[in-house]
Amino acid sequence: MAATERITMTMRELDRLNVIQDVADGSLRPWRAAERLRLTTRQIRHFIARLRERGPGGLVSRRCSKPSNNRLDSVKANRALSIIRERYADFRPTLACEKLYECHGIRPRPKFITSSRKEALRPDGRRCSGQFF
Repeated sequence: MAATERITMTMRELDRLNVIQDVADGSLRPWRAAERLRLTTRQIRHFIARLRERGPGGLVSRRCSKPSNNRLDSVKANRALSIIRERYADFRPTLACEKLYECHGIRPRPKFITSSRKEALRPDGRRCSGQFF
């Protein structure tokens, strides 16, 4: 009895799988698939090879569930958040990022500060105990 594995795909990857399978079966020309997916014929050949080697799982993005290349390491992130709490609690994200870079040499993205602020909010959306964080 063969074991089956579950594959999670986005709708875009599922559409790509259907088109690549049609090309592999011979019912669709590679150049037509390239037009449909807005790719090159070389990329189509690459996807066909991956489909034949690894099956449908070969077309799933390999970046899935991996951390971003641009994220701060946890030590710098904690240091940045503590500095913001102490000195820049009333600054907006962009200005806080600029001050962190100018004065402390830490370069976070404004989105990092915004997401950290959202995590500090209570479930009802209000700030915890009247503080910024």
